[in-house]
Amino acid sequence: MKSMPSDVNPFAALMVTYIGAAIITAGIFVFMAKPANVAFELSKVNWTSVVLALVIVGLEVGYVFVYRAGWSVSTASVVANIGLACVLLVVGYFLYKENVSMQQILGIFVCMAGLILINL
Repeated sequence: MKSMPSDVNPFAALMVTYIGAAIITAGIFVFMAKPANVAFELSKVNWTSVVLALVIVGLEVGYVFVYRAGWSVSTASVVANIGLACVLLVVGYFLYKENVSMQQILGIFVCMAGLILINL
């Protein structure tokens, strides 16, 4: 992402990337599922795949924008991964009724303190 030309539209670059990934994934899928089972396997896919696609595109375009803003590779990835982990903890609690321990809550505060220190 950091090496992406600055004058290319980020969505064009991501589109090419995802088309390539889709072709590779489709080939592996057909090989593993056997051609006779492809339609059956695809019928089991639900809305979560679409939401996951939106999230992945959001994350990837976010990386493009932070690199174009001048962030270093190491800082951007740490900030993104900490942010993602904190968001997933909250999503797990509210949507999936997962237990959140005091240790995890303390971990969020430690992560937030780390983000502050990284960005000073």
